[in-house]
Amino acid sequence: MIIVDDVHKRYRTSHGYSKWVLQGVNLVIPPRTSVGLIGLNGAGKSTLLRLIGGADTPTKGKIERRCSVSWQMGYGGGLQGSLTGRQNAKFVCRIHGHAADIPERMQYIQEFAELKEYFDEPVKSYSSGMRSKLQFALSLAIDFDVYISDEVTGAGDITFKKKAKQAFKKLAGRASLIMVSHAEGTLKNFCKSGIFLNQGKVYWFDDIDEALRAFKDSLPK
Repeated sequence: MIIVDDVHKRYRTSHGYSKWVLQGVNLVIPPRTSVGLIGLNGAGKSTLLRLIGGADTPTKGKIERRCSVSWQMGYGGGLQGSLTGRQNAKFVCRIHGHAADIPERMQYIQEFAELKEYFDEPVKSYSSGMRSKLQFALSLAIDFDVYISDEVTGAGDITFKKKAKQAFKKLAGRASLIMVSHAEGTLKNFCKSGIFLNQGKVYWFDDIDEALRAFKDSLPK
């Protein structure tokens, strides 16, 4: 379960503070419920996702995570550039309690990320796409209760996108997903419920189709 309690968010700029991106957000995301975040560009979807994942903090309010939550899947941050992909992967596995079965997880990460010989090269030599593939494979190799993603199935080439979508389907059987996607079909395919963001407010819908309908109804006619 994830509890979002009276969360507000705005950013400091060179001219002071931005307008409120999120205002008075209250949510309870139940266990084993996959949720799609829906809204226009700039509505705060990625901001809310970062807050839920712990990559950012609220300006006001709090978020309580009564479960393990992944980092943002496919995001290339959080890797030590001078270490190789393999060294980064071993470190991540150890800190998440998987020291006992590192060889098996290394094999999975290397095969899924499709890095070949670059798995043993420093991460600072990777392209952004290679970093995203490694981060995505790392996310899948660690057991979380909730996985979060922001257009993650768009990373990589066509073959990798297909593999990423298949991996998402397998995840749905054992964990929850909280995801942002501009593709309606992707949201319907992976999400049961929906959160519609509009003008700093959020609206919960038990059914993803109802959330999508609310979003479409909000658009100018």
